[in-house]
Amino acid sequence: MFEFVSDVLNLKQMESAEQNNNQRPSSVAGISSPSINLPDVANETVPLIGGTLERVGMSGVELVLRLRDASGEIFRTPARADAAVSLDDEKTKGIHMSRLFLSLNSRLADQELSLPLVNEILKDFVQTHEGMSSNSFLTLTYEHSLKRPALLSDHAGWRAYPITIHSSFKQNTFQHQLHVQLTYSSACPCSAALSRQLIQQAFEDAFGDRSELSHDEIYQWLGTQEAILAVPHSQRSHADVTVDLDSGLEDFPIESLIDYLERAIATPVQTAVKREDEQEFARLNGANLMFCEDAARKLKAALEEYKGINNFRVEINHLESLHPHDAAAVATSDQT
Repeated sequence: MFEFVSDVLNLKQMESAEQNNNQRPSSVAGISSPSINLPDVANETVPLIGGTLERVGMSGVELVLRLRDASGEIFRTPARADAAVSLDDEKTKGIHMSRLFLSLNSRLADQELSLPLVNEILKDFVQTHEGMSSNSFLTLTYEHSLKRPALLSDHAGWRAYPITIHSSFKQNTFQHQLHVQLTYSSACPCSAALSRQLIQQAFEDAFGDRSELSHDEIYQWLGTQEAILAVPHSQRSHADVTVDLDSGLEDFPIESLIDYLERAIATPVQTAVKREDEQEFARLNGANLMFCEDAARKLKAALEEYKGINNFRVEINHLESLHPHDAAAVATSDQT
């Protein structure tokens, strides 16, 4: 009985609210109805100080990118975008930022990221600002996740690679730059040489008075703490690589570029590590001793052979374990 009465009262309240909505005036508490023409300050006023601007837009727009992994599966990842157009009309007070946002939101959320798609967005930015803008700009920033196998053991883990894509449409020409940051280990050649000298001296101290040594004696001694009394210092290092992409590409070569550069540098940081993996990592470091100059030259030589790019820039930073400062080097393509 009480439930029935409650239902009847709720129904009457709903009918009353609907009638009130139908009788409500077009403006309540200062909120305008959508049917009323709203002021458009950007179009209806002129700037106090005129002048053209290189870029006007939004930075840090939150969005989602659709990407395809090496197996062909589509996945989504959070990203941020900087979107802008030039302001060529010095008498126009402001651009239509909502048009930039709507173009980004409608295209990137539903289509796989590609160079042609980014070109469409850049052209749309200009077309929606016809008469006031001739150039457009888009920067996308996100972390690209790749599953990495262990060096020897049957394990794997995920790495996140910082990616930035700079794209522009200027003078009817598209330009695209891809930036990726690699993290790797660098063992110091100088420190390795000094360590070897100490090991030689320790061997001399232990056996200098003997003219003959057996294989077993040497083998056993090399496994003692006294033998390896010094080790080279190494450090986590970064390579920031920026490449200008060829206009004929259809896709951003993100994964292929990362794989290619990590093979060149030879000592990328690892994810899952068992003892056999750690030992192999130590071997790789010993086989690839490098100053920051060596790392920069390695990547420069590799990029000079990489297809699909024009100019490039490599910035190396070895985060020194010996010093409180870093060792740095920069390499660029010869035509830069």
